[in-house]
Amino acid sequence: MNTGTAVGSFVFAFVIVVIIGVLIRRMLRGWKHRAERQSALLGEFPAMPDLLSSAIVAPTRGLYVGSTLASQWLERIAAGDLGYRSKAVLTRYPEGILLERSGATPIWIPQDAITAIRTERGLAGKVIPGRTRSESPAGILAIRWRLPSGTEIDTGFRGDDRRDYARWTTTGEAA
Repeated sequence: MNTGTAVGSFVFAFVIVVIIGVLIRRMLRGWKHRAERQSALLGEFPAMPDLLSSAIVAPTRGLYVGSTLASQWLERIAAGDLGYRSKAVLTRYPEGILLERSGATPIWIPQDAITAIRTERGLAGKVIPGRTRSESPAGILAIRWRLPSGTEIDTGFRGDDRRDYARWTTTGEAA
């Protein structure tokens, strides 16, 4: 390789690195602006009660997929730490549902705020197809609930074992 070709290659590589850096910065800025816009819409999240009864659905291990605005499975909520996927444990109590996430704050969903618990093929940009409806449930357990501000959101959870979804959807009817 001659000197002119080497210099041209280094310049080209430098330009590519700068372009990638600019694109990453713009994506992070967009995520930050989305979080700011959504904070006003979402308001405060419900506080977890001091005392809980015994669980009516045993803890289910899996992955917190994310939360979206209701009926908009691609409109991921970026406010706070709700936009980040993490390992999680989902437990049902008579008072509501507790979603404990690794490395993030737990999400408390009061019983009176729950409007539906169902299975979905996709949520928050994550698609997990199930086989035919009779053989296996769809891949994501979606909990639709209403925040104190009145905004409805869907919270997605992918369980390690999809057979556990039957316990959630049969006991998961809104009160």
